[in-house]
Amino acid sequence: MLLNKIFYTSLFFSVTCCSAVAQDTTDIMRLLENEVADRTDYTTATFKTTRLVNGHTVENVGKGALDVKISHRFGKVNGGGYELFGLDNASMRMGFEYGITNTLMAGVGRSTFQKTYDAFFKLKVLRQSKGNRNMPVTLSYVPTIALKTLKFEDETRKNYFTSRLFFTHQLIIGRKFSEGTSLQLMPTYTHRNLVQLASDPNDLLAIGIGGRQKISKRVSLNFEYYYQLPDYKMLNTTNSLSVGFDIETGGHVFQLHFTNSQAMSERGFVTETTGEWSKGDIFFGFNISRVFTIGKKH
Repeated sequence: MLLNKIFYTSLFFSVTCCSAVAQDTTDIMRLLENEVADRTDYTTATFKTTRLVNGHTVENVGKGALDVKISHRFGKVNGGGYELFGLDNASMRMGFEYGITNTLMAGVGRSTFQKTYDAFFKLKVLRQSKGNRNMPVTLSYVPTIALKTLKFEDETRKNYFTSRLFFTHQLIIGRKFSEGTSLQLMPTYTHRNLVQLASDPNDLLAIGIGGRQKISKRVSLNFEYYYQLPDYKMLNTTNSLSVGFDIETGGHVFQLHFTNSQAMSERGFVTETTGEWSKGDIFFGFNISRVFTIGKKH
């Protein structure tokens, strides 16, 4: 009789405890499902760095980070052995890009090509994401101002400081399709305060397309092309086409590429490219990127 009481009492407590555990597990699972449903997962590393080849990507440097970039473009490879296939000549740009917030960065640079200074900011308006907030693309806006400081060609006429200024506005629409594949579109508008020929327009329009395909964990193949709208382009210019590789090594990103553009600011490579791939007007070049943390890590 005593054994029966002990047995039924133990069975009662066991059933009660199991029911309580099952209820707790159900509540926990429901909380986790709600948390997942309320979470937004943002896409990261659409591109390896803030530059694709010459132009910008949708990527920003993080808040408090300083990205130091050194870029070189050697001479034309069709210069032959006498010019060591372009390596005897080079133009370079040194730039500094700083993350003000995680969605806003600013940068300055100076190019030896036409002694050009440039400054810009990049605002990430939309971020590709899924989950509670589903956004198929990342959208960035990049306005740039450039100052060409070459001596005026005609010193006898009255020249104005504003004649040296160029303004570019660019939207960058990017999407990461998979871990290794990313594409972006770059509608671009450039205004020139002074043009050399009366037939040249002050306002120029182009549409760029670029992308990358990873071929290993640390190496990717990149390309970039800018098509100038025929009614909004300068005479005797061609469309900029560039291909190259990104190589990541620790804190550095090396970018090796071939391009028909020698300029390294938007007003140059988008609107003033004259090289033709079919004639060997190709410049070998590279970008080196090194990021330093200035503020607190985030």
